[in-house]
Amino acid sequence: MWALQSGAVPRDSVLRAARERAAALEGWLHAFVTLADAPAVAGSGALAGIPVGVKDIIATAGMLTTNGSPIYADHVPDEDAWIVAETKRLGGTVFGKTVTTEFAWRHPGPTVNPWNPAHTPGGSSSGSAAAVGAGIVPLAFGTQTMGSIIRPAAYCGVVGYKPSFGAIPREGVHPLAGSLDHVGFFTRTAADAAAAHSLYIEQDEAPVLSEAAWAAYFQPIRPPHLAVIRTGYYPRADAAQRENFDAALGRLAAAGAVLREFELPDDTALTVQSANLILDYEAARIYAPLVERHPDKTSNRLKQLVAAGMAVSTARYEAALALQARLRAGLADWIAPCDAILTLPATGQAPRGLDETGDASICAPWTLAGVPAVTIPSGWTADGLPLGLQIAGPYRADRATLAVAAWAESVLACEARLVAAA
Repeated sequence: MWALQSGAVPRDSVLRAARERAAALEGWLHAFVTLADAPAVAGSGALAGIPVGVKDIIATAGMLTTNGSPIYADHVPDEDAWIVAETKRLGGTVFGKTVTTEFAWRHPGPTVNPWNPAHTPGGSSSGSAAAVGAGIVPLAFGTQTMGSIIRPAAYCGVVGYKPSFGAIPREGVHPLAGSLDHVGFFTRTAADAAAAHSLYIEQDEAPVLSEAAWAAYFQPIRPPHLAVIRTGYYPRADAAQRENFDAALGRLAAAGAVLREFELPDDTALTVQSANLILDYEAARIYAPLVERHPDKTSNRLKQLVAAGMAVSTARYEAALALQARLRAGLADWIAPCDAILTLPATGQAPRGLDETGDASICAPWTLAGVPAVTIPSGWTADGLPLGLQIAGPYRADRATLAVAAWAESVLACEARLVAAA
């Protein structure tokens, strides 16, 4: 996006290239539920010429929004979600609706991993991650209630940015669990993620048009002090992911980063259990009536979620909320004097098969806390699949977290590859 905003690339060429890439790849990628008819440059705002993928639980006026469910197969909203309306106000083009798992839960759609179609792209923001990973769009919206931005971004070899909880209004976004739902972004670079942050969160409509301006925007701390957190679920990660993580730490330290090992203030299992309790309890209250009305149009996974949530007592739910508040409020002091956290975004490369979307447990603590998190590409496996590195920061310290991500991205300089059209 930066090249387009700077005038280095004609605005209409990005949309044309997106249409050509979609035509070449969608036959097997299946990243989109529907594509807009002949999208064109709309206006002269900061996002003019930018084709945007919109996750299909985010309402688009006059355009199909299925929520990944046959119940909504013909649903066309009358109004745009806030983030879509803002995109249009900034001149951006809704290029298409990207595939989501059913109601952003675990029942997958048809999207495959752009680097190997036998592997999952992750979920629930499957189509958004795949569309950016395949080079179709430079910006796509996702949501995360557990690991649904960070994990698929790592699986598809792109940057995923989950802002602090509540940073982006959720009006028009179909809920899964209100205390955990985040709206965020998939981009190709940390600079593009920062552009999205400046436009949608800080509401700064002046495009950043030069490298000097970007440097001033990021204001990275050099050398950064970074908390290395492996969590109790680190042993779940495969050997390639652990080796990649350690290699990344070594390169960051060699570039001047000061690394310190930390542990979560609460037991990892308790933290992840608390996140799941909140999700189960809140989702059950949203989806129990839907499952009751449409038993033939809801998956077994959604039925199981409702059953699990109805079994959670109010006392356990409130205890989980208390842990969430404590973790969010105390994170900055807990990792002091560090600027951000380095951790894993996933347990390894995208798993083989399309029936599951991968293990989200490694992402759960940072989603529960509602803190900003960014994943950047950090390498490739012997199978030709990408791996990532996750950077998290204190609540509302989004710009500082993006600054560390941009610095780490420049140090790691992960090899960029292009998905073949055939």
